[in-house]
Amino acid sequence: MNLIDELRWRGMFHDMMPGTEEHLLKNAPITGYIGFDPTAPSLHIGNLATIMLLVHLQRAGHRPLALVGGATGMIGDPSGKSAERNLLDEDALRRNQAGIQAQLEKFLVFDDSPTGARVVNNYDWFKDFNFLQFLREVGKHLTVNYMMAKDSVKRRIGGNEESGADGISYTEFSYQLLQGYDFFHLYKELGTTLQMGASDQWGNITTGTELIRRMSGGEGKAYALTGQLITKADGTKYGKSETGTVWLDGAMTSPYQFYQFFLNAADADVPRLIRVFTLLPQAEIEALEAEHALAPHLRTLQKALAQDVTIRVHGPAAYEAAVAASQVLFGGGELSSLDEATLLDVFAGVPHVEVPRASLTEHNVISLLSDATNAVIFPSKGEAKKMIQAGGVSLNRAKATLEQQAAELPLLHDKYVVAQKGKKNYYLIKVV
Repeated sequence: MNLIDELRWRGMFHDMMPGTEEHLLKNAPITGYIGFDPTAPSLHIGNLATIMLLVHLQRAGHRPLALVGGATGMIGDPSGKSAERNLLDEDALRRNQAGIQAQLEKFLVFDDSPTGARVVNNYDWFKDFNFLQFLREVGKHLTVNYMMAKDSVKRRIGGNEESGADGISYTEFSYQLLQGYDFFHLYKELGTTLQMGASDQWGNITTGTELIRRMSGGEGKAYALTGQLITKADGTKYGKSETGTVWLDGAMTSPYQFYQFFLNAADADVPRLIRVFTLLPQAEIEALEAEHALAPHLRTLQKALAQDVTIRVHGPAAYEAAVAASQVLFGGGELSSLDEATLLDVFAGVPHVEVPRASLTEHNVISLLSDATNAVIFPSKGEAKKMIQAGGVSLNRAKATLEQQAAELPLLHDKYVVAQKGKKNYYLIKVV
C-alpha cells in the first residue's frame, strides 16, 4: 500500500497538489518535511497527528525531515489564530527545540540510511540573513496580492470586533514568506520536494511551492500534501482534556492522565482516533471494532488505543503504571503499589483536605471523617457513624470500624489516607 492509500484508509488524507502521488511512486525515496512550532517546551497530541504523517512517509520508503522553527517561532504563524501571539526569546526557543527533538526521536528512525530522519532548524539559515538581503532575494518573488489571498491572512486582515479578530501585524503577515523560503532552502540544499502539514497549513505550504518555482526560474517543482485536522464527532477541536492541553511530555501531562485521556475517548470518536494515532493494520483495527461492537461497555477499542499510544509516547513501564493506577481507582487494586506522584494523579479530581499530624491523637475515625476534616466528608459524627456501621466506608481500601483511632491508621507515603464513602465518592486526606 502506498503512502496516499495508507493515509486515505486511515482518514488522515485531506488534499495534495496534482502530481504528488505520482512523484512519490516514481522517485522514491523522496525527502519530505513538516514544520513544528517551538513556542512550547513540548509537543501535544494535536502535533502527534502531524508526526504520524512523517511516520507514514518513512514507512512508505521516504526520508522525513522535521523542521523546528527556531526562527519562525520568534514570529508566530497566523493560521487558525485570531490574535497576535506572545513572542519568546532565543534561549526559551532553544530549550523548547531540545525537548521537541527528543520527542520526535520516539517516533522516527534517525540513522544515516536514505530514509533516515533528520531534524533541521530554520534559525540556522535565517540568523545571518539580513532584512535587505531577504527583501531583494526572496520578497520580490511574491506579490502582496498573492499573500493577501491566503485564507489565514484574509481572516485576520479586516480585524474588527464583530469578527473577533484583532487584525494582523506585518510580523505575522510575513510568516508565509519565511515558511516559503524554508521550503526553498530545503529544496536547494537537501533536495526536499514535499512539504506536509495539517489542512490549515495549505496556504503556507503552497506559498513554498510557488516560491520554489519562481526562485528557480520556473524549473523547480515541489509538492504539497495535507492531512485532516483531528476533530471530535461533534466537530470541535480534539486534543484538550478537562485540565487543558494533553502534552507529550510526562512532566506536563502525566502518563496516567495521558492514558486516561485516550481510555475515555467517546465511542463515536475512537474508530478514527485508533486509525490516526496507532500503526495497527487495517485488519486488526476492523477486528477490534467488531469485538467492541459486541460489548461496548468493555471499551475494547479505547483500551487498544490507549495502550498503543501510551507505550510509544511514555514507554512500557509508564503504561503498566498507568494501568495499575486505573485499576486502583476503578478495580480495587492496591493503593500501596502507587508512588506518590501517581497517587496524587489518580486522586487529582477528588476533594482534598488537610489534617494536622499533631491532632490525630485527639480523634477516632468518626471525628476524623467529620469534625477534623471540616465536614467535607461527613457533615456530622452521626452520619459518619451510621455509614461506618453499615460497612460503607473504607480507609486506604480497608473497611473502617468504629473502634479505630486516627493515630493508628496506616498512612500512604507517611502522609495520605484515601477515604471512600459508598462506591464512587473518594476523598484524599493529607496529614501535615
